[in-house]
Amino acid sequence: MTDIALTHLFTIKAEVDAPAQLVGAVPMGYTRRVMCVSGGQFEGERLRGRVLPGGADVVLERPDGGLHLDVRLVLETDAGELVYMTYNGRRNGPPELMQKIVNREPIPRGADYFRVLVQFETAAPRLRWLNDRIAIGTGTREPNGPVYDVFEVL
Repeated sequence: MTDIALTHLFTIKAEVDAPAQLVGAVPMGYTRRVMCVSGGQFEGERLRGRVLPGGADVVLERPDGGLHLDVRLVLETDAGELVYMTYNGRRNGPPELMQKIVNREPIPRGADYFRVLVQFETAAPRLRWLNDRIAIGTGTREPNGPVYDVFEVL
């Protein structure tokens, strides 16, 4: 079996607007929240730049408080290269902790399970290697949006 290793790709901080809530369009007992991404930044050894406005952070809240994440972002590197970034993930923990998250109250970093699976698309010649990579991340939430440490899976 081939060993799996990780290398830090970048840390990304997204800024999101207050969520719109959809109740009737989801399975019974679930709530979907759609938040518009208004900006942000990312920085790593090989990649740095900004998160462009217009992305979406879509969260499906289960009756037990667990969250399913579906996020679409466009990144622009400092060199002007565009990268489409998508990720799905899970966030969960004890009910009292999950209620704090839904209420947008601060919680200690690492108090919950917050993991994402990341993929990229780009036509930028220098960054085409991203099209063939999978990344994973671990997150936390600050008052105006999530922060992730994203790692390339080697």
